[in-house]
Amino acid sequence: MDESVPVLTLAEASRRIAAGELSPVELTRSCLDRIASLDPILHAFITVTADQAMVAAREAERAITRDGPRSPLHGIPFGLKDIYDTRGIATTGHSRLTRTRVPDADSACTERLLDAGAILLGKLATHEFATGGPSYDLPWPPARNPWCLDRFPGGSSSGSGAAVASGMLPLAMGSDTGGSIRLPAAFCGIAGLKPTYGRVPKRGVLPLSWTLDNCGPLAWTAEDCAIALTALAGFDPADPGSASRPVVDVETGLGDGVAGLVIGVAPALYAQADADTQAAMAASLDVLTHLGARVVEVSLPSIDDYQAVYRVIAMAEAFAIHEADLRERPDHYGAVFRYRIMPGAFVSAAEYVDALRMQRELLDATLRVLDGLDALVAATTYGGAPVQATMRAEANFARPPLTNPFNIAQCPAISVCNGFSTDGLPLAMQVVGRPFDEATVLRVAHAYERATPWRERRPTIDPAAAVVEPEPVDPRATRPADPTGDALTADCVALGRRAGLTLDPRQLADLRESQPHVDAMVARVRRRRAHGAEPSLAMRFPPEDLPDA
Repeated sequence: MDESVPVLTLAEASRRIAAGELSPVELTRSCLDRIASLDPILHAFITVTADQAMVAAREAERAITRDGPRSPLHGIPFGLKDIYDTRGIATTGHSRLTRTRVPDADSACTERLLDAGAILLGKLATHEFATGGPSYDLPWPPARNPWCLDRFPGGSSSGSGAAVASGMLPLAMGSDTGGSIRLPAAFCGIAGLKPTYGRVPKRGVLPLSWTLDNCGPLAWTAEDCAIALTALAGFDPADPGSASRPVVDVETGLGDGVAGLVIGVAPALYAQADADTQAAMAASLDVLTHLGARVVEVSLPSIDDYQAVYRVIAMAEAFAIHEADLRERPDHYGAVFRYRIMPGAFVSAAEYVDALRMQRELLDATLRVLDGLDALVAATTYGGAPVQATMRAEANFARPPLTNPFNIAQCPAISVCNGFSTDGLPLAMQVVGRPFDEATVLRVAHAYERATPWRERRPTIDPAAAVVEPEPVDPRATRPADPTGDALTADCVALGRRAGLTLDPRQLADLRESQPHVDAMVARVRRRRAHGAEPSLAMRFPPEDLPDA
Protein backbone atom coordinates (compact mmCIF):
# COMPACT_ATOMS: atom_id res chain seq x y z
CA MET A 1 0.00 0.00 0.00
CA ASP A 2 1.43 3.37 -1.07
CA GLU A 3 1.91 5.55 2.02
CA SER A 4 3.52 8.46 0.13
CA VAL A 5 0.33 10.49 0.52
CA PRO A 6 -0.82 10.61 4.17
CA VAL A 7 -4.43 10.03 5.14
CA LEU A 8 -5.86 13.54 5.05
CA THR A 9 -9.14 15.10 6.06
CA LEU A 10 -11.21 16.56 3.27
CA ALA A 11 -10.33 20.08 4.43
CA GLU A 12 -6.59 19.35 4.58
CA ALA A 13 -6.59 17.74 1.14
CA SER A 14 -8.58 20.64 -0.31
CA ARG A 15 -6.15 23.24 1.07
CA ARG A 16 -3.12 21.32 -0.25
CA ILE A 17 -4.67 20.97 -3.70
CA ALA A 18 -5.47 24.70 -3.81
CA ALA A 19 -1.89 25.53 -2.74
CA GLY A 20 -0.41 23.26 -5.43
CA GLU A 21 1.09 20.96 -2.79
CA LEU A 22 -1.02 17.92 -3.69
CA SER A 23 -2.18 16.59 -7.02
CA PRO A 24 -5.68 15.16 -7.43
CA VAL A 25 -4.02 12.32 -9.34
CA GLU A 26 -1.75 11.52 -6.38
CA LEU A 27 -4.64 11.71 -3.93
CA THR A 28 -6.93 9.55 -6.05
CA ARG A 29 -4.23 6.94 -6.66
CA SER A 30 -3.45 6.84 -2.93
CA CYS A 31 -7.12 6.25 -2.12
CA LEU A 32 -7.42 3.53 -4.74
CA ASP A 33 -4.31 1.85 -3.35
CA ARG A 34 -5.86 1.83 0.13
CA ILE A 35 -9.09 0.40 -1.30
CA ALA A 36 -7.16 -2.38 -3.04
CA SER A 37 -5.31 -3.18 0.18
CA LEU A 38 -8.04 -2.81 2.79
CA ASP A 39 -11.39 -3.44 1.14
CA PRO A 40 -10.88 -7.21 0.80
CA ILE A 41 -11.21 -7.37 4.60
CA LEU A 42 -13.51 -4.36 5.21
CA HIS A 43 -16.08 -5.02 2.44
CA ALA A 44 -16.95 -1.32 2.30
CA PHE A 45 -17.32 -1.17 -1.51
CA ILE A 46 -19.74 -2.88 -3.85
CA THR A 47 -18.31 -1.27 -6.98
CA VAL A 48 -14.94 0.48 -7.42
CA THR A 49 -14.78 2.82 -10.42
CA ALA A 50 -10.98 3.02 -10.58
CA ASP A 51 -10.50 3.72 -14.31
CA GLN A 52 -13.20 6.37 -14.40
CA ALA A 53 -11.78 7.97 -11.25
CA MET A 54 -8.29 8.26 -12.69
CA VAL A 55 -9.64 9.89 -15.86
CA ALA A 56 -11.54 12.41 -13.70
CA ALA A 57 -8.48 13.01 -11.52
CA ARG A 58 -6.29 13.85 -14.52
CA GLU A 59 -8.94 16.21 -15.85
CA ALA A 60 -9.22 17.85 -12.41
CA GLU A 61 -5.45 18.29 -12.27
CA ARG A 62 -5.39 19.97 -15.69
CA ALA A 63 -8.32 22.24 -14.83
CA ILE A 64 -6.89 23.26 -11.45
CA THR A 65 -3.46 23.94 -12.94
CA ARG A 66 -5.08 26.11 -15.60
CA ASP A 67 -7.79 27.95 -13.65
CA GLY A 68 -7.51 27.01 -9.98
CA PRO A 69 -10.09 24.89 -8.10
CA ARG A 70 -13.71 25.71 -8.89
CA SER A 71 -14.78 24.62 -5.39
CA PRO A 72 -13.19 23.18 -2.22
CA LEU A 73 -14.28 19.73 -3.48
CA HIS A 74 -12.42 20.00 -6.79
CA GLY A 75 -10.12 16.99 -6.97
CA ILE A 76 -11.50 15.36 -3.79
CA PRO A 77 -12.36 11.63 -4.00
CA PHE A 78 -15.75 10.50 -2.67
CA GLY A 79 -17.99 7.44 -2.50
CA LEU A 80 -21.74 6.98 -2.64
CA LYS A 81 -23.91 4.70 -0.56
CA ASP A 82 -25.27 2.32 -3.17
CA ILE A 83 -28.75 3.80 -3.11
CA TYR A 84 -27.62 6.96 -4.97
CA ASP A 85 -28.25 6.71 -8.70
CA THR A 86 -25.19 6.92 -10.94
CA ARG A 87 -25.60 7.15 -14.68
CA GLY A 88 -24.16 4.08 -16.35
CA ILE A 89 -22.99 2.54 -13.04
CA ALA A 90 -25.06 -0.05 -11.18
CA THR A 91 -27.09 1.19 -8.19
CA THR A 92 -28.05 -1.99 -6.39
CA GLY A 93 -29.41 -1.08 -2.96
CA HIS A 94 -27.17 -3.98 -1.80
CA SER A 95 -29.99 -6.29 -2.91
CA ARG A 96 -30.35 -9.32 -5.09
CA LEU A 97 -33.57 -7.77 -6.41
CA THR A 98 -31.76 -4.90 -8.15
CA ARG A 99 -28.17 -6.09 -8.44
CA THR A 100 -28.15 -5.41 -12.21
CA ARG A 101 -30.03 -2.09 -12.09
CA VAL A 102 -28.13 0.60 -14.04
CA PRO A 103 -29.71 4.08 -13.92
CA ASP A 104 -29.69 6.36 -16.95
CA ALA A 105 -29.35 9.51 -14.82
CA ASP A 106 -27.44 10.69 -11.76
CA SER A 107 -29.10 11.53 -8.47
CA ALA A 108 -29.23 15.22 -7.55
CA CYS A 109 -26.45 14.73 -4.98
CA THR A 110 -24.28 12.87 -7.49
CA GLU A 111 -24.76 15.74 -9.95
CA ARG A 112 -23.85 18.37 -7.38
CA LEU A 113 -20.71 16.62 -6.19
CA LEU A 114 -19.51 15.98 -9.74
CA ASP A 115 -20.31 19.58 -10.71
CA ALA A 116 -18.16 20.72 -7.76
CA GLY A 117 -15.27 18.71 -9.22
CA ALA A 118 -15.28 15.79 -6.79
CA ILE A 119 -14.05 12.41 -8.07
CA LEU A 120 -16.26 9.34 -7.70
CA LEU A 121 -14.35 6.25 -6.50
CA GLY A 122 -17.33 3.90 -6.34
CA LYS A 123 -20.47 2.66 -4.65
CA LEU A 124 -20.53 1.69 -0.99
CA ALA A 125 -22.13 -1.15 0.95
CA THR A 126 -25.37 -0.53 2.77
CA HIS A 127 -27.98 -2.64 4.47
CA GLU A 128 -30.52 -3.83 1.94
CA PHE A 129 -32.46 -0.81 0.64
CA ALA A 130 -31.12 1.13 3.66
CA THR A 131 -32.56 -1.26 6.24
CA GLY A 132 -32.44 -4.91 7.22
CA GLY A 133 -28.87 -5.46 8.39
CA PRO A 134 -26.47 -6.86 9.11
CA SER A 135 -27.46 -9.61 6.74
CA TYR A 136 -25.34 -12.53 5.51
CA ASP A 137 -27.63 -13.82 2.75
CA LEU A 138 -27.13 -10.97 0.26
CA PRO A 139 -24.92 -10.90 -2.87
CA TRP A 140 -22.25 -8.93 -0.98
CA PRO A 141 -21.04 -9.42 2.61
CA PRO A 142 -21.74 -6.81 5.30
CA ALA A 143 -19.09 -4.13 5.82
CA ARG A 144 -16.77 -4.42 8.83
CA ASN A 145 -15.72 -1.86 11.43
CA PRO A 146 -12.12 -0.64 10.90
CA TRP A 147 -11.55 -0.20 14.66
CA CYS A 148 -12.28 -3.85 15.38
CA LEU A 149 -13.12 -6.14 12.48
CA ASP A 150 -15.67 -8.28 14.29
CA ARG A 151 -17.70 -5.24 15.38
CA PHE A 152 -20.71 -3.63 13.73
CA PRO A 153 -19.85 -0.55 11.63
CA GLY A 154 -23.36 0.86 12.11
CA GLY A 155 -26.12 1.05 9.59
CA SER A 156 -27.45 1.45 7.20
CA SER A 157 -24.65 3.61 5.73
CA SER A 158 -22.21 0.92 6.82
CA GLY A 159 -19.81 1.05 3.89
CA SER A 160 -19.71 4.84 4.04
CA GLY A 161 -18.65 4.79 7.69
CA ALA A 162 -16.05 2.05 7.18
CA ALA A 163 -14.56 3.68 4.06
CA VAL A 164 -14.07 7.08 5.69
CA ALA A 165 -12.79 5.71 9.00
CA SER A 166 -10.21 3.52 7.25
CA GLY A 167 -8.93 6.39 5.10
CA MET A 168 -10.05 4.84 1.82
CA LEU A 169 -11.68 8.15 0.95
CA PRO A 170 -12.22 11.51 2.68
CA LEU A 171 -15.95 11.87 1.90
CA ALA A 172 -18.90 9.53 1.55
CA MET A 173 -22.61 10.05 1.16
CA GLY A 174 -25.12 8.27 3.37
CA SER A 175 -28.82 8.45 4.12
CA ASP A 176 -30.54 8.88 7.47
CA THR A 177 -34.12 7.73 8.08
CA GLY A 178 -33.76 6.92 11.79
CA GLY A 179 -30.04 7.44 12.35
CA SER A 180 -28.35 5.74 9.39
CA ILE A 181 -25.75 8.49 8.94
CA ARG A 182 -25.13 9.21 12.61
CA LEU A 183 -24.98 5.58 13.79
CA PRO A 184 -22.16 4.50 11.42
CA ALA A 185 -20.42 7.80 12.17
CA ALA A 186 -20.62 6.95 15.88
CA PHE A 187 -19.48 3.33 15.66
CA CYS A 188 -16.70 4.18 13.17
CA GLY A 189 -15.47 7.24 15.06
CA ILE A 190 -16.08 9.85 12.35
CA ALA A 191 -18.46 12.77 11.73
CA GLY A 192 -21.84 12.31 10.07
CA LEU A 193 -24.40 15.04 9.37
CA LYS A 194 -28.16 14.58 8.97
CA PRO A 195 -29.31 17.92 7.58
CA THR A 196 -32.77 19.38 8.08
CA TYR A 197 -35.42 17.53 6.08
CA GLY A 198 -35.49 19.04 2.61
CA ARG A 199 -32.15 20.83 2.88
CA VAL A 200 -30.39 18.30 0.59
CA PRO A 201 -32.42 16.89 -2.32
CA LYS A 202 -33.33 13.19 -2.46
CA ARG A 203 -34.07 12.96 -6.17
CA GLY A 204 -32.53 9.79 -7.58
CA VAL A 205 -32.02 8.08 -4.21
CA LEU A 206 -33.74 4.75 -3.54
CA PRO A 207 -36.33 5.52 -0.85
CA LEU A 208 -37.07 3.81 2.45
CA SER A 209 -39.52 6.33 3.91
CA TRP A 210 -40.59 9.45 2.01
CA THR A 211 -41.54 11.15 5.27
CA LEU A 212 -38.27 10.50 7.11
CA ASP A 213 -35.42 10.00 4.61
CA ASN A 214 -32.51 12.47 4.52
CA CYS A 215 -29.31 12.63 2.48
CA GLY A 216 -26.05 13.79 4.03
CA PRO A 217 -22.27 13.44 4.26
CA LEU A 218 -19.92 11.34 6.37
CA ALA A 219 -16.34 12.54 6.78
CA TRP A 220 -13.57 12.69 9.36
CA THR A 221 -14.53 16.07 10.88
CA ALA A 222 -17.39 18.54 11.23
CA GLU A 223 -15.40 20.95 9.05
CA ASP A 224 -15.36 18.35 6.29
CA CYS A 225 -19.13 17.94 6.59
CA ALA A 226 -19.56 21.72 6.33
CA ILE A 227 -17.57 21.81 3.10
CA ALA A 228 -19.66 18.99 1.66
CA LEU A 229 -22.96 20.58 2.73
CA THR A 230 -22.08 23.77 0.85
CA ALA A 231 -22.04 21.79 -2.39
CA LEU A 232 -25.05 19.60 -1.57
CA ALA A 233 -27.61 22.01 -0.10
CA GLY A 234 -30.20 23.90 -2.08
CA PHE A 235 -33.64 23.67 -3.60
CA ASP A 236 -34.32 21.08 -6.30
CA PRO A 237 -37.60 21.72 -8.15
CA ALA A 238 -37.68 18.09 -9.29
CA ASP A 239 -37.79 16.82 -5.67
CA PRO A 240 -41.22 17.23 -4.03
CA GLY A 241 -39.59 17.11 -0.59
CA SER A 242 -36.97 19.76 -1.33
CA ALA A 243 -37.17 22.91 0.80
CA SER A 244 -37.16 26.26 -0.94
CA ARG A 245 -35.09 27.95 1.74
CA PRO A 246 -32.02 30.19 1.45
CA VAL A 247 -28.77 28.26 1.82
CA VAL A 248 -26.76 29.79 4.65
CA ASP A 249 -22.97 29.93 4.45
CA VAL A 250 -22.04 27.28 7.03
CA GLU A 251 -18.29 27.65 6.58
CA THR A 252 -17.71 31.34 7.33
CA GLY A 253 -18.71 31.21 11.01
CA LEU A 254 -17.47 27.68 11.59
CA GLY A 255 -14.55 28.78 13.77
CA ASP A 256 -16.47 31.28 15.93
CA GLY A 257 -16.49 28.97 18.95
CA VAL A 258 -19.27 28.42 21.47
CA ALA A 259 -18.64 31.21 23.99
CA GLY A 260 -21.99 32.69 24.96
CA LEU A 261 -24.08 29.94 23.39
CA VAL A 262 -26.78 28.16 25.38
CA ILE A 263 -26.53 24.42 24.86
CA GLY A 264 -29.13 22.02 26.20
CA VAL A 265 -28.36 18.49 27.29
CA ALA A 266 -30.97 15.73 27.42
CA PRO A 267 -29.54 13.13 29.87
CA ALA A 268 -32.82 11.21 30.14
CA LEU A 269 -32.53 10.34 26.45
CA TYR A 270 -29.36 8.33 27.07
CA ALA A 271 -30.02 7.24 30.65
CA GLN A 272 -29.69 3.58 29.63
CA ALA A 273 -26.27 4.10 28.00
CA ASP A 274 -23.25 2.29 29.41
CA ALA A 275 -20.76 3.72 31.90
CA ASP A 276 -18.19 4.63 29.22
CA THR A 277 -20.79 6.64 27.30
CA GLN A 278 -22.01 8.41 30.44
CA ALA A 279 -18.42 9.36 31.32
CA ALA A 280 -17.70 10.58 27.79
CA MET A 281 -20.83 12.73 27.81
CA ALA A 282 -19.98 14.24 31.22
CA ALA A 283 -16.48 15.07 29.96
CA SER A 284 -17.92 16.58 26.76
CA LEU A 285 -20.19 18.88 28.75
CA ASP A 286 -17.17 20.00 30.76
CA VAL A 287 -15.35 20.84 27.51
CA LEU A 288 -18.27 22.90 26.20
CA THR A 289 -18.56 24.72 29.51
CA HIS A 290 -14.83 25.41 29.56
CA LEU A 291 -15.14 26.84 26.04
CA GLY A 292 -17.67 29.37 27.34
CA ALA A 293 -21.03 27.79 26.57
CA ARG A 294 -23.80 27.70 29.15
CA VAL A 295 -25.04 24.12 29.45
CA VAL A 296 -28.59 23.60 30.73
CA GLU A 297 -30.49 20.37 31.32
CA VAL A 298 -33.68 19.84 29.28
CA SER A 299 -36.26 17.08 28.89
CA LEU A 300 -37.54 15.65 25.63
CA PRO A 301 -40.67 13.52 25.21
CA SER A 302 -40.35 9.79 25.86
CA ILE A 303 -38.04 8.04 23.44
CA ASP A 304 -40.64 5.27 23.23
CA ASP A 305 -43.04 7.79 21.66
CA TYR A 306 -40.48 8.78 19.04
CA GLN A 307 -39.74 5.10 18.38
CA ALA A 308 -43.40 4.23 17.93
CA VAL A 309 -43.98 7.04 15.46
CA TYR A 310 -40.80 6.25 13.57
CA ARG A 311 -41.47 2.52 13.23
CA VAL A 312 -45.13 2.81 12.22
CA ILE A 313 -44.39 5.42 9.53
CA ALA A 314 -41.25 3.73 8.24
CA MET A 315 -42.77 0.23 8.14
CA ALA A 316 -45.91 1.39 6.35
CA GLU A 317 -44.07 3.46 3.76
CA ALA A 318 -41.32 0.90 3.15
CA PHE A 319 -43.88 -1.86 2.68
CA ALA A 320 -45.79 0.32 0.20
CA ILE A 321 -42.57 0.83 -1.78
CA HIS A 322 -41.77 -2.90 -1.90
CA GLU A 323 -45.28 -4.39 -1.75
CA ALA A 324 -45.45 -5.77 -5.29
CA ASP A 325 -42.05 -7.44 -5.13
CA LEU A 326 -42.63 -8.81 -1.61
CA ARG A 327 -45.77 -10.48 -2.94
CA GLU A 328 -44.37 -11.73 -6.23
CA ARG A 329 -40.73 -12.58 -5.44
CA PRO A 330 -40.03 -12.40 -1.71
CA ASP A 331 -37.04 -14.71 -2.11
CA HIS A 332 -35.21 -11.89 -3.92
CA TYR A 333 -34.90 -10.06 -0.58
CA GLY A 334 -32.75 -10.95 2.38
CA ALA A 335 -34.47 -12.52 5.37
CA VAL A 336 -33.67 -9.63 7.72
CA PHE A 337 -35.19 -7.10 5.32
CA ARG A 338 -38.40 -9.14 5.18
CA TYR A 339 -38.41 -9.46 8.98
CA ARG A 340 -38.38 -5.69 9.46
CA ILE A 341 -40.52 -4.51 6.54
CA MET A 342 -43.27 -7.12 6.15
CA PRO A 343 -45.06 -6.03 9.38
CA GLY A 344 -45.81 -2.81 7.51
CA ALA A 345 -48.44 -4.81 5.60
CA PHE A 346 -50.45 -4.97 8.80
CA VAL A 347 -50.47 -1.24 9.60
CA SER A 348 -53.92 0.15 8.87
CA ALA A 349 -54.56 3.50 7.17
CA ALA A 350 -55.91 4.93 10.44
CA GLU A 351 -52.83 3.77 12.36
CA TYR A 352 -50.50 5.28 9.76
CA VAL A 353 -52.34 8.62 9.83
CA ASP A 354 -52.31 8.62 13.63
CA ALA A 355 -48.53 8.16 13.51
CA LEU A 356 -48.26 11.15 11.17
CA ARG A 357 -50.44 13.21 13.50
CA MET A 358 -48.30 12.21 16.45
CA GLN A 359 -45.19 13.11 14.47
CA ARG A 360 -46.44 16.69 14.27
CA GLU A 361 -47.07 16.67 18.04
CA LEU A 362 -43.56 15.39 18.77
CA LEU A 363 -42.05 17.84 16.30
CA ASP A 364 -43.80 20.73 18.07
CA ALA A 365 -42.73 19.44 21.49
CA THR A 366 -39.11 19.06 20.34
CA LEU A 367 -39.04 22.57 18.90
CA ARG A 368 -40.40 23.95 22.18
CA VAL A 369 -37.43 22.34 23.94
CA LEU A 370 -35.06 23.89 21.40
CA ASP A 371 -36.67 27.31 21.80
CA GLY A 372 -34.19 29.47 23.69
CA LEU A 373 -31.30 27.06 23.01
CA ASP A 374 -28.62 27.48 20.40
CA ALA A 375 -28.12 23.71 20.23
CA LEU A 376 -28.79 20.50 22.12
CA VAL A 377 -26.43 17.59 22.82
CA ALA A 378 -26.96 13.94 23.69
CA ALA A 379 -25.18 10.62 23.23
CA THR A 380 -25.51 9.07 19.77
CA THR A 381 -25.50 5.42 20.90
CA TYR A 382 -25.78 3.38 24.09
CA GLY A 383 -22.11 2.36 23.87
CA GLY A 384 -19.40 1.12 21.53
CA ALA A 385 -20.10 -1.06 18.51
CA PRO A 386 -21.55 -4.50 19.29
CA VAL A 387 -20.19 -7.75 17.84
CA GLN A 388 -21.75 -7.86 14.39
CA ALA A 389 -22.31 -11.63 14.20
CA THR A 390 -24.41 -11.65 17.38
CA MET A 391 -26.96 -9.05 16.21
CA ARG A 392 -30.60 -10.05 15.77
CA ALA A 393 -33.31 -8.47 13.64
CA GLU A 394 -35.61 -8.05 16.63
CA ALA A 395 -33.28 -5.41 18.12
CA ASN A 396 -34.63 -2.74 15.76
CA PHE A 397 -38.04 -3.13 17.37
CA ALA A 398 -36.97 -3.87 20.93
CA ARG A 399 -34.55 -0.99 21.63
CA PRO A 400 -35.06 2.49 20.17
CA PRO A 401 -32.01 4.17 18.65
CA LEU A 402 -31.07 7.45 20.35
CA THR A 403 -31.09 9.10 16.94
CA ASN A 404 -34.81 8.61 16.17
CA PRO A 405 -36.09 11.78 17.88
CA PHE A 406 -34.32 14.07 15.46
CA ASN A 407 -35.72 12.32 12.42
CA ILE A 408 -39.22 12.66 13.81
CA ALA A 409 -38.59 16.37 14.49
CA GLN A 410 -36.46 16.60 11.29
CA CYS A 411 -33.86 18.79 12.97
CA PRO A 412 -30.27 18.98 11.73
CA ALA A 413 -28.02 16.70 13.79
CA ILE A 414 -24.38 15.71 13.57
CA SER A 415 -22.58 12.87 15.35
CA VAL A 416 -18.94 13.44 16.31
CA CYS A 417 -16.48 11.25 18.18
CA ASN A 418 -16.28 12.19 21.88
CA GLY A 419 -13.96 9.54 23.26
CA PHE A 420 -13.24 5.84 23.37
CA SER A 421 -14.52 2.97 25.47
CA THR A 422 -12.31 1.01 27.82
CA ASP A 423 -11.85 -1.57 25.06
CA GLY A 424 -10.81 1.04 22.48
CA LEU A 425 -14.03 1.53 20.54
CA PRO A 426 -15.24 5.00 19.46
CA LEU A 427 -17.98 6.77 21.40
CA ALA A 428 -20.05 9.65 20.06
CA MET A 429 -22.13 12.72 20.82
CA GLN A 430 -24.97 14.24 18.80
CA VAL A 431 -25.23 18.00 18.33
CA VAL A 432 -28.76 19.02 17.33
CA GLY A 433 -30.15 22.36 16.18
CA ARG A 434 -33.33 24.09 15.14
CA PRO A 435 -34.56 23.37 11.58
CA PHE A 436 -32.29 24.86 8.91
CA ASP A 437 -29.68 25.96 11.46
CA GLU A 438 -26.95 23.61 10.29
CA ALA A 439 -24.49 26.48 10.74
CA THR A 440 -24.78 26.44 14.54
CA VAL A 441 -24.75 22.64 14.71
CA LEU A 442 -21.51 22.53 12.73
CA ARG A 443 -20.02 25.42 14.71
CA VAL A 444 -20.57 23.64 18.04
CA ALA A 445 -19.26 20.32 16.70
CA HIS A 446 -16.18 21.99 15.20
CA ALA A 447 -15.39 23.83 18.43
CA TYR A 448 -15.65 20.59 20.38
CA GLU A 449 -13.40 18.72 17.92
CA ARG A 450 -10.72 21.42 18.03
CA ALA A 451 -10.68 21.33 21.84
CA THR A 452 -10.31 17.54 22.13
CA PRO A 453 -7.70 15.02 20.92
CA TRP A 454 -9.99 12.44 19.34
CA ARG A 455 -9.43 13.53 15.70
CA GLU A 456 -5.74 12.64 15.98
CA ARG A 457 -6.51 8.97 16.57
CA ARG A 458 -7.16 6.68 13.62
CA PRO A 459 -7.70 2.92 13.43
CA THR A 460 -4.77 0.65 12.67
CA ILE A 461 -5.64 -2.00 10.12
CA ASP A 462 -3.35 -4.85 9.13
CA PRO A 463 -4.37 -6.05 5.64
CA ALA A 464 -2.60 -9.37 6.26
CA ALA A 465 -4.24 -10.07 9.60
CA ALA A 466 -6.54 -13.04 9.83
CA VAL A 467 -10.09 -12.00 10.64
CA VAL A 468 -11.54 -14.14 13.39
CA GLU A 469 -15.28 -13.71 13.76
CA PRO A 470 -17.80 -15.81 15.65
CA GLU A 471 -20.22 -17.77 13.56
CA PRO A 472 -23.17 -15.46 12.87
CA VAL A 473 -26.23 -16.17 14.95
CA ASP A 474 -29.50 -16.71 13.15
CA PRO A 475 -30.86 -13.14 13.22
CA ARG A 476 -34.44 -14.30 12.73
CA ALA A 477 -37.04 -15.75 15.05
CA THR A 478 -36.11 -19.18 16.32
CA ARG A 479 -39.48 -20.28 17.72
CA PRO A 480 -41.43 -22.28 15.13
CA ALA A 481 -44.85 -20.99 14.20
CA ASP A 482 -47.65 -23.52 13.82
CA PRO A 483 -50.49 -22.06 11.71
CA THR A 484 -52.94 -24.04 13.82
CA GLY A 485 -51.36 -22.87 17.07
CA ASP A 486 -52.02 -19.88 19.31
CA ALA A 487 -54.17 -16.86 18.55
CA LEU A 488 -51.24 -14.57 17.71
CA THR A 489 -49.98 -16.98 15.05
CA ALA A 490 -53.51 -17.34 13.66
CA ASP A 491 -53.78 -13.54 13.49
CA CYS A 492 -50.50 -13.34 11.56
CA VAL A 493 -51.74 -15.97 9.11
CA ALA A 494 -54.97 -14.05 8.56
CA LEU A 495 -53.23 -10.69 8.18
CA GLY A 496 -50.72 -12.15 5.74
CA ARG A 497 -53.50 -13.65 3.67
CA ARG A 498 -55.35 -10.32 3.61
CA ALA A 499 -52.17 -8.55 2.47
CA GLY A 500 -51.62 -11.05 -0.32
CA LEU A 501 -48.42 -12.41 1.20
CA THR A 502 -47.35 -16.03 0.92
CA LEU A 503 -45.71 -16.80 4.27
CA ASP A 504 -43.46 -19.79 4.73
CA PRO A 505 -43.02 -21.15 8.29
CA ARG A 506 -39.90 -19.03 8.93
CA GLN A 507 -41.57 -15.82 7.78
CA LEU A 508 -44.58 -16.64 9.89
CA ALA A 509 -42.30 -17.14 12.89
CA ASP A 510 -40.63 -13.79 12.18
CA LEU A 511 -43.99 -12.03 12.12
CA ARG A 512 -45.07 -13.76 15.28
CA GLU A 513 -41.93 -12.47 17.05
CA SER A 514 -42.11 -8.93 15.72
CA GLN A 515 -45.88 -8.41 15.94
CA PRO A 516 -46.09 -7.82 19.71
CA HIS A 517 -43.52 -5.01 19.33
CA VAL A 518 -45.49 -3.55 16.44
CA ASP A 519 -48.77 -3.81 18.36
CA ALA A 520 -47.23 -1.99 21.33
CA MET A 521 -45.97 0.83 19.10
CA VAL A 522 -49.30 1.12 17.30
CA ALA A 523 -51.01 1.37 20.69
CA ARG A 524 -48.79 4.36 21.58
CA VAL A 525 -49.81 6.33 18.48
CA ARG A 526 -53.52 5.49 18.74
CA ARG A 527 -55.09 8.12 20.93
CA ARG A 528 -58.07 10.43 20.70
CA ARG A 529 -57.18 13.71 19.03
CA ALA A 530 -59.08 16.82 18.08
CA HIS A 531 -60.59 16.61 14.61
CA GLY A 532 -58.34 19.45 13.47
CA ALA A 533 -55.08 17.79 14.57
CA GLU A 534 -53.32 17.57 11.23
CA PRO A 535 -50.70 15.02 10.17
CA SER A 536 -47.11 16.04 9.48
CA LEU A 537 -47.51 15.75 5.73
CA ALA A 538 -48.19 18.98 3.88
CA MET A 539 -48.68 19.79 0.22
CA ARG A 540 -46.30 22.23 -1.42
CA PHE A 541 -47.16 23.91 -4.71
CA PRO A 542 -44.72 25.77 -6.96
CA PRO A 543 -45.18 29.56 -6.66
CA GLU A 544 -46.31 29.87 -10.27
CA ASP A 545 -49.29 27.60 -9.52
CA LEU A 546 -50.57 29.81 -6.69
CA PRO A 547 -53.30 32.38 -7.37
CA ASP A 548 -52.30 36.02 -7.50
CA ALA A 549 -52.48 37.85 -4.17
